[in-house]
Amino acid sequence: MNAIDLLKADHERVKGILSQLSESTDRAIKKRVELIGKLEMEITIHTRLEEEVLYPAYKKAGGKEQDVMYYEAKEEHRTVDSLVLPDLKVTDPSTPEFAGRVKVVKELLEHHIEEEETEMFPQAKKLLGKTTLDELGQQMEMLKVQYKKEMAAANLAA
Repeated sequence: MNAIDLLKADHERVKGILSQLSESTDRAIKKRVELIGKLEMEITIHTRLEEEVLYPAYKKAGGKEQDVMYYEAKEEHRTVDSLVLPDLKVTDPSTPEFAGRVKVVKELLEHHIEEEETEMFPQAKKLLGKTTLDELGQQMEMLKVQYKKEMAAANLAA
């Protein structure tokens, strides 16, 4: 699978989790906690793959316009990873505050996904070409397996 197809598949999984979270009720505490765990794992692994594999190749192959998009995308990752997701994780899932924070996470991630899929990914296809994207995809698939194992081990240790 090439890098962009792999990342788009991740996007679909994340959007599915966000939809389930948005549609859940204040009484579905166990389900909400479970979905937050899944969301965190998907986002953490996806962010690492983008920032360690695709983004550097994209930035290197591009010019000033790609530099700006690279830094914007990284900043959006930082906002979700450092601020929004940690706040959501410590919010009582039975409260309206939780529902409000889910809405904000969903809006931020949907905006980020749309920008990547309509701007960055088409540019990356042109700049990097099929062969490079296939190679990056293989690298990402191997890293994804490794990261899932690491996260599973970390969760068991916690």
